[in-house]
Amino acid sequence: MKAMMKDSSDKMASMQMTGKPDIDFAMMMRIHHQGAVEMAKTELKDGNEPQMKKMAKGIISAQKREIADFDKFLAKHGHPMEKMSK
Repeated sequence: MKAMMKDSSDKMASMQMTGKPDIDFAMMMRIHHQGAVEMAKTELKDGNEPQMKKMAKGIISAQKREIADFDKFLAKHGHPMEKMSK
């Protein structure tokens, strides 16, 4: 889990800022949410507690919806994810 958090933090820290608060927020939050999805997937794979597995499923569902919203916003404003990953 710590390695996943560090990976997300490193991605956000190395992200090229645009100087546009809405765009920068959406890009950084997308990275943050993707990290939450990855951590939740690990919980589903390796966790034992039903309560935590249930929460992980909810996190995956909610975060994926929000990631899609961020992607739509970014594409609409000329910052599609494909462009950012290059």
